[in-house]
Formats: sequence, structure tokens, C-alpha cells
Amino acid sequence: MTWLVIAAVTGYLLGSLPFGYLVARAYGVDIFKVGSGSPGATNVKRSVGARAGNTVFALDALKGAAASAWTLLRFRGESGEVDLVLAGVIGLIAALIGHSYSCFTGFRGGKGVATAAGGLLVLMPLVCLTAFAVWAGVFFAFRYVSLASILGAVALPLAAWGWGQPVLLLGLSLVIALFVIVRHRANISRLLAGTENRFGRKPPAP
Repeated sequence: MTWLVIAAVTGYLLGSLPFGYLVARAYGVDIFKVGSGSPGATNVKRSVGARAGNTVFALDALKGAAASAWTLLRFRGESGEVDLVLAGVIGLIAALIGHSYSCFTGFRGGKGVATAAGGLLVLMPLVCLTAFAVWAGVFFAFRYVSLASILGAVALPLAAWGWGQPVLLLGLSLVIALFVIVRHRANISRLLAGTENRFGRKPPAP
């Protein structure tokens, strides 16, 4: 089972790459000290600018895609011994943990939406695109990134079931959905209290 350990360690290290912190730092901003304090693409975009935020989103998505895809390529010739899909799943889950609890930033990190999207695009492209359609619809209707991310996460296991994905990938979609929702628990509290900020609007004065 050495390949499982390799997939997990590599996935974690890929996920831990703190692109949000590094990109913001290149603009002279400590992303942990501004806005929501998250190194995710949304906070970078709000606090530093659209170009920086979009760059972080793309890089974070690339981390998830790489964590899933490299295992499919690395172990392809060993398919008699290695479950390629399981290797990709382990790599993605480890990348999500690394992204949210990065060893390079004192185990701080983002909420994992972009990283999850990148990995899911490799493992379940139709499911990923379906969840993205839900995310986009909610975001453009209400302008809440957090609400769009939460409902997009809820859509994941439903889409996986609807597209007839195998049990392993259905389980992955459920794990990711729960992970994303738990990481947004503070946002859920603010949404219920009516104090969550819509994207493109300045936070209300304290």
C-alpha cells in the first residue's frame, strides 16, 4: 500500500503550496491580516485586486488537478496493483487538507473550493461542471460567494448520483461537500444573521 502513502503525501504537499499568501505578498499585502484573513481567491480578489484573485483561483485549482492527475499518470502502468481512481481520490483529499491546513503557513489556509474544483474536473468532469453551473447561478442571482460555494457543494453528491458515478466517487463528492460546508460555518452564521457581505460591496462599518 506504499502507493497510497505516496499519493497522500504528494497530494498534501501540493495542496499546501500557499499561493494565496505568496501572490498577495508579491503585492505587499499580508493576506492573513486583511479582509476575512483567508488566503483564498475571494479574499485575495477583494483585498488585493481582480488579477491577483483570479491568479490565486487558477493556481489553487491547478493544485487539486495536479494532485489527482499525477497519480493517474504515475501509476497507470501498475494498474494491476494500484486502483488508479482511488489513488486520484486520495491525492485530492490530501490536497484539500493541505490547502486548508498548510504546513507552510502555520496550518492556516483557505476553504478548498478552487482546489476541489480542479481535482473534480479531472476525476468527474460532468459532475464538476454541473456543480459549477449551480455555483454560477446562485452567485449571479445573489452575489454571495459563500452561498454559491455552499449550494455548489450540496449539488456535488446529487450530481454524482445523477450522472451515475461509482460508489467511490459518490463518496468523494459527499466528503468534499461536507468539508466545504464545514469550512464555511462562519459564513453560514453570517448568512443567517444577514451580515454576510455580497461580492462587490464594501463591508458595513463596524
